[in-house]
Amino acid sequence: MTVRTPASRIRRVVLPVALCAGLAAGLTACASDPDEGTNGVGKLTATAIEEKAQSAADAAKAVRLAGTLVSKGGTYKLNMRLKQNGASGSVTTKNSTFELLRIDETLYLKADAGFWAHDDKAAETPSDADTEAADTLDDKYVKIPQDDPSYKQLRGFTEMDVLLDGLIGLHGDVVKGDRDKIGGLRTVKVKGGEDGEGGTLDVSLEGTPFPLRFARGGGAGVVVLSEWDKDFPLKAPAKEQTLDYGKQLPRT
Repeated sequence: MTVRTPASRIRRVVLPVALCAGLAAGLTACASDPDEGTNGVGKLTATAIEEKAQSAADAAKAVRLAGTLVSKGGTYKLNMRLKQNGASGSVTTKNSTFELLRIDETLYLKADAGFWAHDDKAAETPSDADTEAADTLDDKYVKIPQDDPSYKQLRGFTEMDVLLDGLIGLHGDVVKGDRDKIGGLRTVKVKGGEDGEGGTLDVSLEGTPFPLRFARGGGAGVVVLSEWDKDFPLKAPAKEQTLDYGKQLPRT
């Protein structure tokens, strides 16, 4: 038995297929526009996208930076809110976690007694004097003298421009990557090298093209950037919560 398909039904099936087949232009027309409703940055070249992200970051007044950094000195987990005149947040290393608060040039460090009692010679038992000093500093905001060797190093964790310049720069020839979502916002990736060996930057496709995530090359850490331009208060700790240690902090 032969089944005959009405000509009108064939036309209904064949016509849409014909419109979306064959020519590349036809395929593009039938596909959804990935840049619809975006800021248009996704249509730019990789170099232009990176420049837009860098310009947006340079002009920003505040940001939260959270993630992990791996360097020769060890692995650091950061959760810092940063702005031009200061910062607050925490840094975690292999051995300890401490809080940092900077208001203009004044830098405070807050940590528990274990942080202050830590000694590189782990086999040695801390002296009574060391234990007493650690107990005194426990959970207090310790004002770090500016001439202390640790001041510059610790301050680096609170410098918005320094951290951003060191974290979101790509190395090598930049190429445009896939689309993604970070924190619910659509992004486009820009990579340093085809495989991202020079880092991978996710740039927002919504609103201002801020960088939202940066994966450092060689597995050297990933940081998420959020709360761009959201101001936050910086207030000196209460007097009873603060200790001015003097000219130089104890070695930790």
